[in-house]
Amino acid sequence: MNWGRKLNKLIITRYDGRILTAFMDDRKALQLDFEDPQPSGLGNIYIGKVKDVVKNINAAFVDLGGGVTGYYSLDTNPVPWLASQMPAQFSGDRESQPSAERTQRPLRPGDEIVVQVLKDAVKTKDPVLTAELTLTGRFCVLSAAPAGDKNYIRFSGKIGDNAWKKQMTQFLLPAKKERFGLIVRTGAYEAQPDQILDEVRRLTDRMEQILAAAPHRTCFSLLYEEEPSYVARLRDRDAQTADEILTDNEDIFQRLNGYLTREQPEHAGRLRLYSDPLVSLDKLYSIEKNLHDALQKRVWLASGAYLVIEQTEAMTVIDVNTGKFTGRKTMRDTVRMINLEAAKETARQLRLRNLSGIIVVDFINMEAAADREEVMQCLTQHCLEDPVKTNVVDMTRLGLVEITRKKTRKPLLEQVRMDFGKAK
Repeated sequence: MNWGRKLNKLIITRYDGRILTAFMDDRKALQLDFEDPQPSGLGNIYIGKVKDVVKNINAAFVDLGGGVTGYYSLDTNPVPWLASQMPAQFSGDRESQPSAERTQRPLRPGDEIVVQVLKDAVKTKDPVLTAELTLTGRFCVLSAAPAGDKNYIRFSGKIGDNAWKKQMTQFLLPAKKERFGLIVRTGAYEAQPDQILDEVRRLTDRMEQILAAAPHRTCFSLLYEEEPSYVARLRDRDAQTADEILTDNEDIFQRLNGYLTREQPEHAGRLRLYSDPLVSLDKLYSIEKNLHDALQKRVWLASGAYLVIEQTEAMTVIDVNTGKFTGRKTMRDTVRMINLEAAKETARQLRLRNLSGIIVVDFINMEAAADREEVMQCLTQHCLEDPVKTNVVDMTRLGLVEITRKKTRKPLLEQVRMDFGKAK
C-alpha cells in the first residue's frame, strides 16, 4: 500500500445543468472541462449537401442539416466521397471502386458527400469538414480517404523503439485492409499485441459499416457519432492515470460502465457511483472553489508570490510577481525559489484552464545562467506531464519564456457560462 501517496481521481458530475469533468490530484484540480450544452459534432460523420462552391477560395460550404453549415477545403480534399457513388462495400478491389473520372469530377452544388467534422466552429467561423475519415481507439487511429492513398502503418513520434515498431508492423499488417491507414498511438507501447490487434479489427469493421451504409442513407444522416468528451477522455488517457472514477449520476455511470466494460475491461473496476446523501460529490471535492479559482486572473502561490494570467485574442501572458513573499535568504535565492514555484504552477494552469496557442511567461529576472537553466528544466519537466502537446522555448536574459500548446478544446473561460465576478 502506498501510504501518503495522493490519489488521482476523475470526477464526472452535473454542475449548473452541464456535465463537468474534473481531474483531481487529491482535492486539487489539474483539469476542468464542461461538456458543451449542445454537442458540437466534432468527430461526427455525416452525409452533407453542397450548398455552394466558391472558386476564389477553392472551398465549398456544406449543409449538415439542422441549420449547420461546414467549411470544406478543396485544396486539402481534392477528391470527395460522393455518397451515391460509394461502393456498397469498401475494399481494395479496384473494380468495385467508382471510375477516377466520376469520382474526381468538380464538386457541384447539390452533391451529397460524406464528411467528418474536423474542427469546431469558432465564433463566426463555420466548423471545418474533411473527406479523410478517422476512427480513434485507445491504441490506434484508423483512416480512410476517397483518394485511396491511406495504405500505411505509422507510429506516434513518442515511440522511439524501432525494433518494436518493426515487429508490430509485421504483426498488424495481415489485419489491416489495403486502403486503410493506421497510426499506432503512444499508449500502444505498453499494451499487449493482441489488445492492439483486436482494436484494429474492431475499428476496421466499424469503418466498413460506415462506408457501406452511406449509399443507402438519406442526406443529412449521421453515419457515426463520436463519444461524448467525458467518455473520450477515458479512452485517450484518464482511465490509465486515474486511481478512481467517480460520478453521482446514474445515467453517466451507466454510459461509462458500458464503455469501460466493452472497451477497457481492465479499468472497469475503478468506476464507482457516489451516493452519499449527506455530502454531495461537488462539495466533497470543492468543485466550486476549484472552478472559481481557475477563472481568476490572479493565482496565489504558497510562498505568497503570485501569477497574473491575461488571456488575449493573440496570446496568453503570465506575469510572475513577488507579492507578499518575505524571504530571509539572499535576493538570488529568493528569486530562484519564487520562479521555481511559478514554473510548476504555470504548467498546472495551462492544463487547468486549457490555454493554447502562444503563451509568454515573464519570470522574475535572474542574473545567474545556472538559475535560469534550473527554472527551465523545472518548467519543461512539468509541461511534459501535460497530456496535450506542449513545447517550451528558451528563456531570454530578461526572464521571458515562450510556450506553445496545441489547441484541443475551447479554453475553460470560454466553456463557462456563469459569472463568478471579475478577478481582483
